[in-house]
Amino acid sequence: MTTEHVNCLIIGSGPAGYTAAIYASRAGMKPVLYQGMQPGGQLTITNEVDNFPGYPEGVNGPQMMMDLEQQARRFGTDIRYGLVTAVDFTGPIHKAVVDDQLEISANVVIISTGASAKWLGLPSEMRLNGLGVSACAVCDGFFFRGKDVAIVGAGDTAAEEASYLANLCRKVYMIVRRDEMRASKFMQNRVKSLPNIEILWNSETEEVLGEEGVTGALIKNTVTGAQRVLDISGFFVAIGHKPNTEIFKPFVEMDETGYIITEKGSTRTSVPGVFACGDAQDNVYRQAITAAGTGCMAALDAERYLAMKEVEMHAEV
Repeated sequence: MTTEHVNCLIIGSGPAGYTAAIYASRAGMKPVLYQGMQPGGQLTITNEVDNFPGYPEGVNGPQMMMDLEQQARRFGTDIRYGLVTAVDFTGPIHKAVVDDQLEISANVVIISTGASAKWLGLPSEMRLNGLGVSACAVCDGFFFRGKDVAIVGAGDTAAEEASYLANLCRKVYMIVRRDEMRASKFMQNRVKSLPNIEILWNSETEEVLGEEGVTGALIKNTVTGAQRVLDISGFFVAIGHKPNTEIFKPFVEMDETGYIITEKGSTRTSVPGVFACGDAQDNVYRQAITAAGTGCMAALDAERYLAMKEVEMHAEV
């Protein structure tokens, strides 16, 4: 295995990673960024981004990620294809293994590996992803203003997104697998109080219908076996997200669902010199703009950490 030492290692791309790279490069930190399994993150499977500042006409998700990548490159970021498969944060110099072939040691590490939406696993759901199928109502609900949509889920997130969609859409079908919801009583009451939300209890999605876009959904009642076709234009999945943080578990503190815990008001993790930004540490907002914001914070936190270490080294001498 070959080895290499870098000053600043950024693990993962997307708005958080690229923003961290832009700030780190401009600060002279000479960052090396590995793009990971999905270069550009979740936005590469989002057709239209309408809510990111600076794009008055909206922007195609993949194009936005290319813009951010090019901006990071312009300031000197070394952007590489590759997947970090293991890390070791036990020593003062942090280590990462890329594609099981290259070991990189780094003075500081910025984690921006994001999170992945959980899906139902239907072939039609994957085929129509970005063509009416979405895992983010706040991101994509605007495109279905005045239309009929469905959302799958029974937790607080699903209830919040159903309420959000109810303000935009003519009709919202909420598909709940059991005869009760996992959401808090407050959120359940809120959903039930909205006249244009219809809750389909004991229901599962058999197939999302449509060729070039969503035209409906085939729903099955798990108690009676009866099937029903919903005439909808949008299909939202709100059954949770899984942070892409598995390889960091032995080293950094996380919550019970795998989101990295950072100090309040910062991106500092439980390991000195390791910082986390974007959806890898944000289980609340999960927006491109908030990810970019924490990417900026991570680079600034890393810069201050390096400056402090340099002062300490000079003091020791």
